[in-house]
Amino acid sequence: MTNGGYVVLTLEFHKEGKKWVAYCKELGTATFGYTLNDAEDKLKEAISLHLKTLEDVGEREKFFKKHNIKYHSRKPTANVTITTSIEGDIFVKPYAQAMPQLSFA
Repeated sequence: MTNGGYVVLTLEFHKEGKKWVAYCKELGTATFGYTLNDAEDKLKEAISLHLKTLEDVGEREKFFKKHNIKYHSRKPTANVTITTSIEGDIFVKPYAQAMPQLSFA
């Protein structure tokens, strides 16, 4: 992606019955799938749509500031860490989402 960057988001997954529930902590975006991979794929698609909508309505920069989402000009390495409390059977992983450059970055 030229002239772009990344945001690092926290993806949380847990099982409810036969479904995997997937949640993006920073955006509040959620979905589910019948497999962990399905839930993760659907969540990544929902994240992409959420970020595009924020950009389309001109609210991305404001939303990022309000929710303390940091924009990275380069793709973060494996050294990215996320601090979160894990209770029960919650699986958490970082996700670097590519996106167009922010005007304040």
